[in-house]
Amino acid sequence: MDMNLVVLTGTLATAPELREFASGARLFRMLVTVRQDEPRKRVDVVPVTLWDPPASLLAEKLERGRRVMVIGAAQRRFWEAKEGRKNRVEIVADHVTPRPVDAEADESG
Repeated sequence: MDMNLVVLTGTLATAPELREFASGARLFRMLVTVRQDEPRKRVDVVPVTLWDPPASLLAEKLERGRRVMVIGAAQRRFWEAKEGRKNRVEIVADHVTPRPVDAEADESG
């Protein structure tokens, strides 16, 4: 059985962007920085999208540096650009949960 499940906890690299389309659909985009020390030191900045975010998420004060937890699936997206066909892997979120501001202190000790 195949499974595509991604769970990330990290910090926002930038403030999220909300796009609204003529159809009424809304797209919430963010970059989440994930730091790891094991098995080697590594920092990844992961693009995350969430379609039609709940009002409760939009009401949160989401700025650069705010911790979030993301649950979703990895997806490769393709598009045409002046330079030719482009692609990238991003996380299409089912849920984005802001972590309490003091959660970082709780997780580090």
